[in-house]
Amino acid sequence: MGKDFVHPYMPNSVPEIKQEMLLELGVESIEDIYKSVIPEELLYKERLDLPEPILSEHALKKHVMGILEKNVSTEEYTSFLGAGCYKHQVPALCDEINSRGEFLTGYCGDTYSDHGKMQAIFEYTSMMGELLDADVVSYTNYDGGQAVSSSLRIALRVMRSRNTPKNVLLVPSTMNPEIFAQAREYCRSEGRIDKVAYERETGLMDLKDLEERLKNGDVAAVFYENPSYLGFFETRGEKIAELAHKYGALCIAQPEVEALGVMESPMNQGADLVCGDIQPLGMHIQYGGGQAGFIACQQDVELIREFPTYMYGIAKTGEEGRYGWGRAMNYRCSHGSRENANEYFGTETGLWGITAGVYLASMGPVGMYELGETILQNVNYAIQKLSEVPGIRANVFRNSNFQEFVVDFNETGKTVKEINQALLKEQIFGGKDLSRDFKELGQSALYCVSELTTADEIEHLAEALDQIIRGC
Repeated sequence: MGKDFVHPYMPNSVPEIKQEMLLELGVESIEDIYKSVIPEELLYKERLDLPEPILSEHALKKHVMGILEKNVSTEEYTSFLGAGCYKHQVPALCDEINSRGEFLTGYCGDTYSDHGKMQAIFEYTSMMGELLDADVVSYTNYDGGQAVSSSLRIALRVMRSRNTPKNVLLVPSTMNPEIFAQAREYCRSEGRIDKVAYERETGLMDLKDLEERLKNGDVAAVFYENPSYLGFFETRGEKIAELAHKYGALCIAQPEVEALGVMESPMNQGADLVCGDIQPLGMHIQYGGGQAGFIACQQDVELIREFPTYMYGIAKTGEEGRYGWGRAMNYRCSHGSRENANEYFGTETGLWGITAGVYLASMGPVGMYELGETILQNVNYAIQKLSEVPGIRANVFRNSNFQEFVVDFNETGKTVKEINQALLKEQIFGGKDLSRDFKELGQSALYCVSELTTADEIEHLAEALDQIIRGC
């Protein structure tokens, strides 16, 4: 495409119009505009190596499809990957509702033009409140990592409002490493995050180490996951909350929402804040999306006023006896107060909140119980079958697991990378390699099953691993 190419939809591609615009601005070329605002040493002097432009919609589609065809999805191969993003059954109703014009937007699913969005989001937060046994649930933020990070920042702000010099945040050493890295950067201007040791036999947080750290008197909050990133249930949630409160700290917990049909909510075990990701509630796994976070608490004004995101509630209208839906305490968030807000919450994911609401409505309490029960059965069967494979140790932490478990390959003489490459030949995505983030576990991997994982798939995995380890 030459310099004189005129695009049918871009008026400034017409040379005469382009020149007129440059004269109006008082510059000779577009490059002069960049030179006026970018320091000389930062300007790229070479010619950009760009491919030829694709000039038609059909050609673009063909090009993109050619790239996508190189990928292999979890629809084609059996997947045992999890680690924060999970393949669950998505009811067709979820996609039907979230694709409606009243809800679907090209950006963040906000209520810019309300055609039932506020009501739908209020219904989502109400059902989430029932699932969590919480009084207040926030609007959805970007993802679970941001929800955790914001919850930790809430704890720091609360301590600052109490005029206490508490700026340390304690988290388990088994915490999701990606969320840990995100939270550490998010909170470093206000405090620091330290890891608490875990028991090597059970994976549970070491309560002796926790209490020793709390005795320093500088801890703002204690955070834990349940189930943990490594799959086991944190059975000491109530004790963790008791210790945190004993030393004047808040307790923050991240539950797996899909486990709450069979697991007690941390809210009922003393947690002050619960937070996490709603991706398992009706969202397909997809690169770059499908994640949305939540923050919840009881009716505690000290905490509620520190929430960074929108909150939707029932509001009176101008007509007696009639009510609608609206934003509550809008002064808290950056939309209402700009630079004076508690925290800038950025892009929100309201469409996923509506999707999760549809999912919860379609499942109901019985459906959530059956979901959790099925996953428990599948994970126990997977542990049983893999434990039969010579050379490997399934369920490293002798504890009850939900959805995920650690498999130890150290005695096989093979790396997790080698095993996973061999599994691909069997059309299987193996577990996530833990050797980088959890060096103490050596060549171990995090395996995941869901309600969609069949007995045949688990047995195929066990057979494939047996053959790989024996070198067949």
